[in-house]
Amino acid sequence: MNATPTTTSAPGVQAAARAGAPWHGQRVMVVDDSAVQRSYLVGLLRELGCGVILEAADGNEALRLLEAEQGVPLFLVLTDLEMPGMDGIELTCQLRERRLARHLIVVSARDPRLLEIIENMGSEDAAIGLLGTLLKPVQRDALEALLTRAGSAGSGDAAGAALPEHALPAAVELEQALAAGQFLLHYQPKVTMQTGHLKGLEALARWQHPARGLLAPQHFIPALEGTPLMAGFTLALVRQVLAQLTEWQRAGLPPLTVSVNLSADNLADRAFVDLLAAAVQASGVAPASLVWEVTETSVMRQLSQALTNLGRLRLMGFGLAMDDFGIGYSSMQQFARCPFTELKIDRAFVNGASQWPNRHMVLKSALELGQRLGVATVAEGVETAADWQLLRTLGCDLAQGYLLARPMPAGELVTWMRSERRRLRALAEGHAPPD
Repeated sequence: MNATPTTTSAPGVQAAARAGAPWHGQRVMVVDDSAVQRSYLVGLLRELGCGVILEAADGNEALRLLEAEQGVPLFLVLTDLEMPGMDGIELTCQLRERRLARHLIVVSARDPRLLEIIENMGSEDAAIGLLGTLLKPVQRDALEALLTRAGSAGSGDAAGAALPEHALPAAVELEQALAAGQFLLHYQPKVTMQTGHLKGLEALARWQHPARGLLAPQHFIPALEGTPLMAGFTLALVRQVLAQLTEWQRAGLPPLTVSVNLSADNLADRAFVDLLAAAVQASGVAPASLVWEVTETSVMRQLSQALTNLGRLRLMGFGLAMDDFGIGYSSMQQFARCPFTELKIDRAFVNGASQWPNRHMVLKSALELGQRLGVATVAEGVETAADWQLLRTLGCDLAQGYLLARPMPAGELVTWMRSERRRLRALAEGHAPPD
């Protein structure tokens, strides 16, 4: 197949150009044995502003074309799963091994669980960036949402420059950063699904590194875990949250809750819980304004101590949230035995639930559990209007994700509230958001 340069001036292309979309003008490839499907996907990529678009009818032809690129990886390969010759799973493996593309999207009309195999492969190998998978027929908005991930470090919480995995900071560097106040917070809004109002925020750690810029948690949290520095790090961030809540209250903002993550070591340490309580009491902030987020893993690591401290925190009036619900082997058991006030459903079951029947069913079951136990349900990783509408129909209480807002510095919150009020209200009412 011959490369097809893009010359169209459709409004979608102009919009992508104005927004500085990371895929605009990039070289991409569509691999599908159906000429009709291939043409359709090429058309969508043109509308979204991609540059030169290569086409191939199966994995073997795709590899021949890619090898002709003389070692320069394409920005994106969009491939079907089921093809004669070389199928999409084998092609995915080949692309990773040879590093022939920077990003990958896989589509299929088959059993959605086959696409989950691809997603699991993507979570284990970062040689190529799996933007996601889509069921056929591919919708333009869903494709654009996946392409948008290429502009960040992924669809989850990410920020700033990347540190190589082998170069996690040493303890002495972390200690110096803590002493210098280099760790700060960004806040991601949690929005009520029935009204579109801002209900609370999740506090997400960042490191303002003097040489590498703003770093996301995956570049320093693993180095902090299991060390004596974790307690001081968490307390420093909690004090920032308390100061910010006080400032928002003085500015006349409506009452907000802020969620803060606690590590396994934090949760198992009775003395640390005493320090948390003392810091909150000294600030004058009501305990109900804070929600401590814990994962099943952190509860299970030292079960007896964790359960004891969760009970103490709840008696003090704090909120408690089980984070990443559904990804552990005994999530339901731990949720039932702990005094949680929030159930946060992992994005693995939220993102794409409107398209994937199996995710839909898991999501529905988790929401029903939360509703029956009388706790607030929070959906993480909401990225599309279709998933929002599904969650709204299923009775989910709160949502957070890129559809609503990315994590932001505290100083940007008021501007975000003013600029997004109409759009969020339209979402809550089940209407298309206004332009």
